Amino acid sequence: MKRIGVVGIPGGWSSERLATAVAERTGFRCLIDMERVGLDLSEGRLVYEDLELNGLDAVIVKKIAPSYSPSALDRMEILRFLELKGMPVFSKASSIMRLIDRLSCTLELRLGNIPMPATVITEDVDEAMVAVEQFGRAVFKPLFSSKARGMTVIEPGPELREQVRDFKSEGNPVMYIQQMVTHPGQDLGVSFLGGEYLATYARQGSGRSWDTTTRTGGRYVPVTPAKEIIDLAHKAQALFDMSFTCVDVVETGDGPMIYEVSAFGGFRGLLEANGLDAAKLYADHVLEAVSHG
Repeated sequence: MKRIGVVGIPGGWSSERLATAVAERTGFRCLIDMERVGLDLSEGRLVYEDLELNGLDAVIVKKIAPSYSPSALDRMEILRFLELKGMPVFSKASSIMRLIDRLSCTLELRLGNIPMPATVITEDVDEAMVAVEQFGRAVFKPLFSSKARGMTVIEPGPELREQVRDFKSEGNPVMYIQQMVTHPGQDLGVSFLGGEYLATYARQGSGRSWDTTTRTGGRYVPVTPAKEIIDLAHKAQALFDMSFTCVDVVETGDGPMIYEVSAFGGFRGLLEANGLDAAKLYADHVLEAVSHG
C-alpha cells in the first residue's frame, strides 16, 4: 500500500479528517506538524520525528500553519525542496506559495484578467487615504490572513488618517486596500478537485458583521450558481494549478467578482452545505494520481 503523509495541524478538524481518510484507504496514518520537521540540506533529508519523509510515496498539504504568515512561506519552501527531489506534493508547493500571500494571489488574478473589486496597494498613508476617498468605503486586509482576521473597514471622515496609521502600525507596512462592494449578504465558495468543478456553498452572513465568515456568525448554505460563476471560478483557479481549492466569489451589481483563490479551505463548507466529504474525495484523487504516476 502507498505511504502518504498529510501536512496539517494535529488536532485540527480538517487535518485530522484528511489523515483519517488517507489511513482508511492505505493503512498508514501520518499527520505531519511542520514545526517539528527538520531539513538536512547536506544529505537532502526531511525528517519528522523518527520518520524520513523522503521515503513517502506522496504528501498532501492540508494546512501549513495555524495562521498565515511569512514563516508559512518558509515552511512551503521546505516542502518545495521535497517536491523538487521528486516527491509528489498535493497541491504543488509552488502553487500554494502564490496563494498564502494575498498580494501574490491578487497580482496573478489581475494579470489573468479576472474581475475583482477595485484594489490599491501602497505603503504611503496619504495614498491610502486617497483610495478610501475614492472607494467611499474600503476594506483594509493584512497580506497574510484568513476568515477576515485582522481586516478592518475604513470610511472617509475626520479620523481617516488616524485609522489608516493604526492599521499600518499593526504589522501592515504594505497596505492592501479593497473597495467594499455591495453584495446579497453572502459570498460563494466554488470548489474544485483536480481542476474539475466539485460543488458550491455560500457563506451567509449573520447580519451582525460586515463580513460573512463563520467566525463572525455566518453559516454555510448550499447554492446552485449560474454557469457564468462556475466558468469564472474555473478560469481563476486554473491560474494556480491546485489539486484542491475553493474560489471565493462575490455577486455584485457589476457581475460576479473574485476575492481570492484559497490555499487550504473548503472542507467544512462542502460538508455542512453540500453533504460532500472532501477529505475522502481528496484522498481518492491523490491515491489515483500516485497509482498512475
